[in-house]
Amino acid sequence: MTTPVSIQFRATDLDAIAAHAGRVVILAGSGRATSPAARRVNRLTRGALDRFLASAAFGRMKQGEAADIGWPTGLLAEALQVVKLDRSGDPVTARKAGAAIGKSLGPAGALVVAEGHPKAAEVSFGLALRAYDFVAYRTGETKLPGEVTMMVTAPEAVAAQAGPKTALAEGVFFARDLTNEPANVLTPQEFAARLAAMQDLGLHVEIIEEPAMKALGMNALLGVGQGSVNRSRIVVMQWNGGPAGGAPFALIGKGVTFDTGGISIKPAAGMEDMTGDMGGAGVVAGLMRALALRKARANVVGIVGLVENMPDGNAQRPGDVVKSMKGDTIEVINTDAEGRLVLADAMWYAQERFKPGAMVDLATLTGAMVVALGHENTGVFSNDDTLCAALLKAARAEGEGAWRMPMGDAYDALLKSRIADMKNVTGREGGAITAAQFLQRFVKPGLPWCHLDIAGTASVKSDTALAPKGATGWGIVTLDRMIRDLFEG
Repeated sequence: MTTPVSIQFRATDLDAIAAHAGRVVILAGSGRATSPAARRVNRLTRGALDRFLASAAFGRMKQGEAADIGWPTGLLAEALQVVKLDRSGDPVTARKAGAAIGKSLGPAGALVVAEGHPKAAEVSFGLALRAYDFVAYRTGETKLPGEVTMMVTAPEAVAAQAGPKTALAEGVFFARDLTNEPANVLTPQEFAARLAAMQDLGLHVEIIEEPAMKALGMNALLGVGQGSVNRSRIVVMQWNGGPAGGAPFALIGKGVTFDTGGISIKPAAGMEDMTGDMGGAGVVAGLMRALALRKARANVVGIVGLVENMPDGNAQRPGDVVKSMKGDTIEVINTDAEGRLVLADAMWYAQERFKPGAMVDLATLTGAMVVALGHENTGVFSNDDTLCAALLKAARAEGEGAWRMPMGDAYDALLKSRIADMKNVTGREGGAITAAQFLQRFVKPGLPWCHLDIAGTASVKSDTALAPKGATGWGIVTLDRMIRDLFEG
């Protein structure tokens, strides 16, 4: 997997600044260069730092933005990067400041002069997240980012603050790598194998193959993959870091490793993006990895349904009726509304086997969600105000966009089928909502549940503040924060 950039925390050494050959970074508030390191840089550059801090260009910069002074006089550095960040800045802004450093990081690395800045650990987290680059299939010379040294007043204390964030960064990278992988590499079998390897981290991982799934009655999920030569799988990941016997928190991920739409085939234009239709499963896997790495004090089970939706002579047809693990029958109106069929059986299995205290599912489920919220917010649907409020609070605190969407009986009534208990898709109107209503039918009464439609946020076409274009790993930091708030407070 892609490894986060190495970040070392060292005590401030003013004499080392002039000799650093990569990039030198100064965190500057809204005033002049007043810290010891900033004054040293200002003297070395013959007042260039102070002149820039007094300029209109610096005045126009927003908190978290950066500017370069190239090949500065008095420094060996290739650039002096000035990042605007007040000491009172919030964690989200500090991460954006770090991301500005990570975006410009080159093979020569960087020396970040943070001194006693109270948000140094958050800066390092943003730097790590933005320095990601998926290079597995680029042949020839690949210029990976060099090591970063952060000069801080209390290196051991800052390193301790950054430790859990390092685990989160690795989880985010794992999810991004999975989501960016091409479908000819990341088949359901390969996906399951990569998750099984996480047993080395202390996770208990179990792979359920098709014969066992058939015996369990998972015909909704199996129907999606029956047209593919790549067999479907369920992967169960357990982290037992909380009280023994405590009801786990359940995470369910849609893992369609490639989605042609099946017999209801998608248009050719843009179909290559369907390598990322397993983004929900990627987030669940990345979060489970992060929880294990940071030794979370919570009981969490992550379950992903891994399938490939292909059209062949054995593929599921529009008009077919399948019986879910729950026992409900589903009329398949459109084989491209397949994710909800995968989730239905995975969610029911989680409840039957693990009796969770709460459940969250994640899926790149509907194009309607992208139309509604674009790429800025994940759609949140829930049957429980308390759980939903905890999730939205965590999302706000971590700077990940999330917006609660409505549900109701009128939307649910649209799922009525003439020949079965329900149909898998309705018309265009309210498509993301009716998909959530379909999933709610597979949530047992009284179980707090949230559905996260990450169709617009799992992968993006242009850079975001903390990620290059492509997979984002949206949701890992939010769900980790929610688990900490609910179970580890």
